[in-house]
Amino acid sequence: MAELINGKELAEKMQEKLAVKVQELKAKQIHPGLVVLLVGENPASQIYVRNKGRVAEKLGIYSKIERYDQSISEEKLLREIEKYNKDPQFHGILVQLPLPAHIDEDKVLLAIDPKKDVDGFHPMNLGRLFAGTPDKIPCTPYGIMKMFEAYDINLEGKRAVVIGRSNIVGKPMAHLLLMANATVTIAHSKTQNLPELAREADILVVAIGRGHFVTKEFIKPGAVVIDVGMNRNEEGKLIGDVKFDEVAPLTSYITPVPKGVGPMTITMLMFQTVLSAEKEQVEE
Repeated sequence: MAELINGKELAEKMQEKLAVKVQELKAKQIHPGLVVLLVGENPASQIYVRNKGRVAEKLGIYSKIERYDQSISEEKLLREIEKYNKDPQFHGILVQLPLPAHIDEDKVLLAIDPKKDVDGFHPMNLGRLFAGTPDKIPCTPYGIMKMFEAYDINLEGKRAVVIGRSNIVGKPMAHLLLMANATVTIAHSKTQNLPELAREADILVVAIGRGHFVTKEFIKPGAVVIDVGMNRNEEGKLIGDVKFDEVAPLTSYITPVPKGVGPMTITMLMFQTVLSAEKEQVEE
């Protein structure tokens, strides 16, 4: 039977260490700061932002949430980002996605100072990752790598399949697995014979955004399964991309939803904010 990868527990352990690190930095007159820019009233974004604020506060990170009306112009939002790029009080800037349709997401991400891009989505930071010399890393894949590390899951020489090709999870995940010497295939909604391909995977990372998409037909016995999905079923219950009850008995390790990948994503955001503050101290 599978061993559960408890992301919540791991996140709490990491946060304890981070809180100590924040106190050490404060003793040197450095107060790590994170600003989150939230445009509009997207309910999921509201929850994410509130959770980020709570964790930052718990760790002693100075956290500010800037809320803007849905109708804010792209130009005004870019000016706001520039203001925080120049503000030494903040070591991390995060623009909560998705943005309203009239705002160019790429332009906004490009406007953030790469040194303060604690989400790891700036093209320069993605480029560094793809070149094999990462600095800031997208938080969800980074959190998943920490899970592998914590549970002593060896990736070297293993066959890994990532289902999903977004810049937020799929592509950076594939590159991190490559850097750990896994042999990686990226699959997606247009991939032919997806269950057969997935069945070859020793490591299966699922980030396709469809509730209970992955069933037992996708699983090689003994595989490690990481479920990045956050979906709601008809009853409004939170479910993953993986049909957990059906898949879990076939795996060696599996992440649950909730209490799996989610808590690690926020923790890595805080981790990179603190790291950013620490680097600034070294540069000074």
